[in-house]
Amino acid sequence: MGKVWILRDYGRCSGCRLCEIVCSLKHEGTVWPEASRIRVFMPIPGAEFPQLCVQCHDYPCVGACPEKALSVDDETGAVIVDVDKCTACGVCIDTCPGRIPRIHPKGEYVIICDLCGGDPECVKVCQTAGYHALKLITRTEATTFKHYAKPPHVIGRDVAFKIYGELAEEMM
Repeated sequence: MGKVWILRDYGRCSGCRLCEIVCSLKHEGTVWPEASRIRVFMPIPGAEFPQLCVQCHDYPCVGACPEKALSVDDETGAVIVDVDKCTACGVCIDTCPGRIPRIHPKGEYVIICDLCGGDPECVKVCQTAGYHALKLITRTEATTFKHYAKPPHVIGRDVAFKIYGELAEEMM
């Protein structure tokens, strides 16, 4: 299979939140968007976008974890959380350029996209629904793989500007 990555086309996101639903079903066994490893943000109406781990090329969250609770899956490239080691200290959140890891709603450990073992449910539901905002690719398909996560307000500003142009600045 090789290492994979979820390509995001923010302009195609409808804000349906099906990705959050299937993620929570997969990982929690129930519809619980607050415990989803992918989150949909809406800085202004009509400018929704998904945010999930981008698997930064140097994984700053993994290196920062004082408990060594985070590791990189050799097969997929996903960040894996060892919930038995994680103390929910939040160092990985502070270190992530996009502040993507989150404390699980129960407060016991962090949650990060694990790519569903290489077959992400969010991608499948997005493709099936016909939005195609998420697409699974191999890292070799990416022209360069030096990505860093961005915080929601930065992505939101960019998405809003693409949709509304200069009017977006007044709306935000």
